Amino acid sequence: MVQEVKGKKAHLGVITDSQDDYVNQVLGATIAAINVTKDLVPINLAKGILGTVANILSIAQSVIKNKSDFLVLAQKCETMRKVLERATKNAAADDLLGSLGDALSELNISVNRINSDVASRKEQGIFKRLFSVTIDRDQIGGWEKDLDRVLVLFNFEAIAGIAVNVNKMASQLEGNVASINVPRYRSKEPPSRPSMFYGRDDLVAELTNLVVNDEHIALIGPGGIGKSSLAKAILNEKLVREKFTDRRYFVTYDGLDPSTITFNAFMTRFAEVLGIELAGADPVGQISSFLRPATTLIVLDNAETFEEASGSSALSEIPTAIAEIADVPGVVLILTSRSRRNAPNVHWITKDIPPLDLSSAQDAFFRIYRRASHGTAEEGIAALLEALDFHPLSINLLANAAQQNGWSPRMLLKRWKDRDSKVLDHGKGKLQSLSYTMGLSLSSPSIQNLGEDGRRALATIAFLPQGLNEVLASDLLPSVPQVDAICDVLCTQSLVYRQDDFVKMLAPIRHFVRDSSPSLDSTCLRDIRTFYYRTVRRCSGARDNYADIIISDHLNIEHVLAFDLSHVPAETYDACGQFLRCLELHLPRPTTLAPAIFNIIENPSTWMPKANCLQQLGWLYFTLSQLSEGMKAFKAAGVLYLTASVKAALFNPNRSWRTSNAPTRGSILGEPMKAEAWYTLDIARMYTFTASADELFVKSLDDRSWGLQSKISHWQAKLYYGGDIVQVKMHLENLVLQCQQIGTLFNRREALEGLAKVAFCEGRLSDVMDILQKIVEMFEGQYSDDVLWYTVRKAVVASRQGNYDLARELIQQTSGPFEVFALRNARTFIYRSYGSACIELVAGEYDRAESHFTATIEGCDIQGDLHVKSWSICGLGEVAFARSNFTVAAECFAKTQSLCSEMGVPPRHLYSCTPFSALPDKFAGWVLFLEGRSPFANVI
Repeated sequence: MVQEVKGKKAHLGVITDSQDDYVNQVLGATIAAINVTKDLVPINLAKGILGTVANILSIAQSVIKNKSDFLVLAQKCETMRKVLERATKNAAADDLLGSLGDALSELNISVNRINSDVASRKEQGIFKRLFSVTIDRDQIGGWEKDLDRVLVLFNFEAIAGIAVNVNKMASQLEGNVASINVPRYRSKEPPSRPSMFYGRDDLVAELTNLVVNDEHIALIGPGGIGKSSLAKAILNEKLVREKFTDRRYFVTYDGLDPSTITFNAFMTRFAEVLGIELAGADPVGQISSFLRPATTLIVLDNAETFEEASGSSALSEIPTAIAEIADVPGVVLILTSRSRRNAPNVHWITKDIPPLDLSSAQDAFFRIYRRASHGTAEEGIAALLEALDFHPLSINLLANAAQQNGWSPRMLLKRWKDRDSKVLDHGKGKLQSLSYTMGLSLSSPSIQNLGEDGRRALATIAFLPQGLNEVLASDLLPSVPQVDAICDVLCTQSLVYRQDDFVKMLAPIRHFVRDSSPSLDSTCLRDIRTFYYRTVRRCSGARDNYADIIISDHLNIEHVLAFDLSHVPAETYDACGQFLRCLELHLPRPTTLAPAIFNIIENPSTWMPKANCLQQLGWLYFTLSQLSEGMKAFKAAGVLYLTASVKAALFNPNRSWRTSNAPTRGSILGEPMKAEAWYTLDIARMYTFTASADELFVKSLDDRSWGLQSKISHWQAKLYYGGDIVQVKMHLENLVLQCQQIGTLFNRREALEGLAKVAFCEGRLSDVMDILQKIVEMFEGQYSDDVLWYTVRKAVVASRQGNYDLARELIQQTSGPFEVFALRNARTFIYRSYGSACIELVAGEYDRAESHFTATIEGCDIQGDLHVKSWSICGLGEVAFARSNFTVAAECFAKTQSLCSEMGVPPRHLYSCTPFSALPDKFAGWVLFLEGRSPFANVI
């Protein structure tokens, strides 16, 4: 894998170089143009702004690594240059007292802020001795938006155009121009900005910029997402009011029936808001004539009403009318709709309206709900708001329900748990009832036309927590013909949305659909179960199509298993154990199935299936370094195995701490089964130091299948627990001889590794290198992952010998043939990265060590490896300690201590079972921290 990536990087390097040349040319040309303009503009403030902009682009050209991300910003800087040149032409100092001065001041603040950020990033790079630095693309995007916001202030042509058009309209009216229909009624005032409006400032600014630049906008989203509120907020923005003055109209089609709406009804509603009376034929022409004299902004609210019109005349005439009105010079349309079937022949800029963020959702909730504050109820309420996907209408309804009923935060959480979406129904109308709002969407003609298959697909998407995998949709639901086309319609109506190849549903819609039809169609459930369980059965250690499905759909599979364990447990046990094995192999992560597995009712028919599930759960916990939890699972499995005394199942991939000479599943009967149970339990007890070394692996010593492995592990445990190292060495040497006669290759590896650890603890590093090389030679050409693992250990030992060049060379060798093993590669990468960090730490290259430790932590977060993560955080603590930064060191060591508690490993034994991972004794910060000795006695 890494070799493939390196090849791609080499190819991309050529492209990147060419791209960088182009970007440098653009930046250079822009800087030159700005410098010329700076000398020409008559206003000193404008000169200063242009000078600052040139400095920003100069830093980007000379220091910033991701130059291509600055292209858009450079274009905006070029626009700024032209705007300033035009706006300040023939300007005098007195002009700074008006709108020009305000605009220049705002622009000066904005470019100085950007310059400060860019210069600060440059200084950080110099401090870290970097030749180039990278600036986050999101931060650059924020600068772009800020410049857009300010540049709008210079749109004098638009402001001047208003006056010209108004004068023109007045002269036309005085001349009794017959082409326009003089208003007979008073036009409706546009609605005020909503008082309950949170978290949309950036979006309002972005859309306002589009509107004042004469762009037509379509705001799309499900019911209750805040489309109408957003449109009302835009109508009341200062720039919008200045440009469109009293020519701002809000036409709502709420309350009309899509199945009966006509073209005349559509046009009449439109004209009423404008304040004119339609007379005779050609209503579009009459409205267009009224709109033509001056710039006008019109919001068409709840457009799905006419977009979903089922009458043939409405379907053909309404979109055409909208397109004609949109073509009137000076007219700007904002359309809000649940549907994506927006009028064709209009250049819409479509904006999908997102949910709120957590902070804004909390602000909205506590603005209504006054019985608690952020501080007293934030954690529970935050989780509840997240369960609603931060859906604005749902948040509003929930807060009002809690406030009106006098519920405490605790009672509110209980009500939600008991009643779910029914809590969101406490009145009539779409603003007081979620079910009413959702009902409007479900009653649209497009949805009704889908029939029963549409409802089944919708219920399936609501049932699956990840939504429906669009790539696998026809495989998952073979009983639903045209499921892909159905998903297209559901997406068009904003009942679902697409994300990462899944068709998903916002939480409030999902809750409503689930509550409306509590049980999923049995045929659909059978289809999903059949496909997922077949995938689980066929999944192996190879990274193939089945493994890819496990990785992509793991939450859905887990949900189906949890559901089946509650409803059809007997059919689910085998699939459950196999799924846990798949997670361990391809996507190690905690599982929500643990409580359901422990709660399986025990009787003779469930002893073995439950034991198998618990055993697989234990190995998954061990992979995640959750050793205490793993021990609980192993112990419970062992009791059941011993009770059942029948065949047990256990999967045994090659791993240094997991036996590889286990008998096949078909041969585990009677005594071997009991020995296996004791062996797995003792592995957990060894890592958590919950038994003495004399007790460990004793009960399985005499077993024919597990005895040799147990003897090796027993004497290794003696070493870890500080036993007589001479005895340990003698017994392990005898066991190596036995392995050559009766053991497997893996038994011999384990015994040799034990001898390597003995030599390592005694400081006989040359002997360690010889033993590790012997293991590498044993596996060369057969097991590449083992070769990589032991080469990393050789590199660590080489660094202890002071041969840092050899250590780095060996590490480099392990970065080659990774494409064969997907997850094992990821694990090998983590250990390789940790090994690199240790090598650089010992070499005194603290910056490099810090970088490798940080990369390892990031990898551990992805793979869920708490053990290596704890070593790496402890390593960062030692780096800080070596730099005499005792506060940071104490913070790192405290995090390490917390991870030890989470894993169930006594902090003083963090490295006891993994000598090669321990840091040299000279790095004593961790020990001093645990003992509370100076300098940590005063820091903590």
